[in-house]
Amino acid sequence: MSYNDRNKRYSMLFFQKETYFCIKFIAMSQTAYTRLQIPEIEIGTVRIGGENPIALQSMTNTNTNDIEASVEQCIRVFDAGADYVRLTAQGVKEAENLRLIKQALQERGYNQPLVADIHFNPQAALVAAKYVEKVRINPGNYVYIGSLRKTDYTDEEYTAELEKIRENILPLLDVCKQSNTAIRIGVNHGSLSQRIVSRYGDTPEGMVVSMMEFLHICKDAGFKNVACSIKASNTRIMVQATRLLAQRMQDEDCRFPIHLGVTEAGAGEDGRIKSAVGSGSLLLDGIGDTIRVSLTEAPESEIPVCKMIVDYRNEVFATPLVKTSFTDVRKSAFFYSQQETNSVFGIGGNAVPMVFASEKGKADFVLDTNALCSATDSIPVVTLGDYVAEKTCVLKLSENELDVFSSVTLGKNTIVLFDCGDCHVTYFVRRLYSILNGAKNPVILKRSYLNLDSKVLQVRAAMDFGSVLIDGFLNGICIDSNNNTAEELTDLSFSILQATRSRFEKTEFISCPSCGRTLFNIEEALNQVKSRTSHLKGLKIAVMGCIVNGPGEMSDADYGYMGSGKGMVNLYKKQTLVCRNIPEATAVDALINLIKENGDWKE
Repeated sequence: MSYNDRNKRYSMLFFQKETYFCIKFIAMSQTAYTRLQIPEIEIGTVRIGGENPIALQSMTNTNTNDIEASVEQCIRVFDAGADYVRLTAQGVKEAENLRLIKQALQERGYNQPLVADIHFNPQAALVAAKYVEKVRINPGNYVYIGSLRKTDYTDEEYTAELEKIRENILPLLDVCKQSNTAIRIGVNHGSLSQRIVSRYGDTPEGMVVSMMEFLHICKDAGFKNVACSIKASNTRIMVQATRLLAQRMQDEDCRFPIHLGVTEAGAGEDGRIKSAVGSGSLLLDGIGDTIRVSLTEAPESEIPVCKMIVDYRNEVFATPLVKTSFTDVRKSAFFYSQQETNSVFGIGGNAVPMVFASEKGKADFVLDTNALCSATDSIPVVTLGDYVAEKTCVLKLSENELDVFSSVTLGKNTIVLFDCGDCHVTYFVRRLYSILNGAKNPVILKRSYLNLDSKVLQVRAAMDFGSVLIDGFLNGICIDSNNNTAEELTDLSFSILQATRSRFEKTEFISCPSCGRTLFNIEEALNQVKSRTSHLKGLKIAVMGCIVNGPGEMSDADYGYMGSGKGMVNLYKKQTLVCRNIPEATAVDALINLIKENGDWKE
């Protein structure tokens, strides 16, 4: 199929959504957890795809010109359990240094693969491919300078530029073939080319088209050692786009291993939760062959979080599941649509998802075995044996009662409390909604966890609840744990709702993990920004290391703090650059002033 014909086909499928979204989503069986079947590839001594374990990775934040510091950091990441490590190679000099870093690591007994991260400089990729086991390129950066300001394309211009890109990338494929070097094609939501944006917008569809163009170039050239990633800081977009990519690869018979990651996830609890929601939801759908958690922390701190996400995925897949076929009632796996419900006792309808806890505190409602209580009233919690459809109540049921529940006619004032004790939460919630079959009763999901470390709880709860919230299910969540206080569980609930973009109750921080391109202390800057702005409920603030992904990935933010040079920072109001080259020492104060000037500051 020609490039022009392929593009016309994309346009037809993506813009006739009613037709496209009727295509059966193949990534997850409705009766079992099944891994998407992808041919395996080699990254040095590591194989990904097929039935190989999910590979773990991180990226250094040292200057690649500092050989000793880069080697030491690689060792710390490998010792933490990474299968391979990525380093930035923004220029030919840095690409040449990868040879010295590789040599030094081997002399110290570390033979794990290295990956070069390339932006803007195809020549650096040609050099790096001779020394490392994988090269990562971004289609959005692999464009001609003259096209950066262009906003409108005819079909002929569109195809001509794609042909130029093909000609530009073929030399890299030749070098990689000769050196047995893999390539990762990494599409980021914030760095799509103007050519793609002009036709498809800054959308999951555009991200997938950009990826498939490059994958077909590789396939047509007979180059099979390719991995791909399709990332965003917005978890909904990241999940939807990656699912769409998985479907498109099947449809086009152009299948390659998928790297998972939420860009600019942030730091600490929020970063872990956001990553678990995005990457974890996809792993539970059977999608993903390698994972990176992008935290604004030391790179070696990312690997334990990767392990927790993958370990829970493996546990869920390995746990026996009694199979029952059901109809998937989601409107689509590829775009967000909240399930329509009626309002009962202030739950459902147009209300945001509510948080339930055993004690009031900051939770919206108190939930115990006998009653659901608001600040002024209560309704009873009943089991199936005591259920009367005409009464306002909460009907509590477990996954083992779904067969009996399927024959129950619900009253319009019934709230369903699904107390799921099984790790297959995604499966059982989808099955529950299939049984509801359009009934507009609000649903609360409760899940209890025993004897878990707080960090493990954060990851597992984010995967369980996030995987169904991301699909527009649930009107409330209740997390129970014998190792945590009601206040801690309430905070975790609100964090998961925010990570799934279901409800905003605190400041949203979008921050990159930094790399060798970052020329200021981003961890310290993020901590300073957080310490002074965390009370600004609902405001989105981005703290970014540099211009590579910064302007695009923070496009969803209200304010942006982005590195512009050594110790210098640019400030943005949404996508508009308003303050340029501010010294790092005064940049946080300048950000606060900018927020105040625009009327978004609260004491």
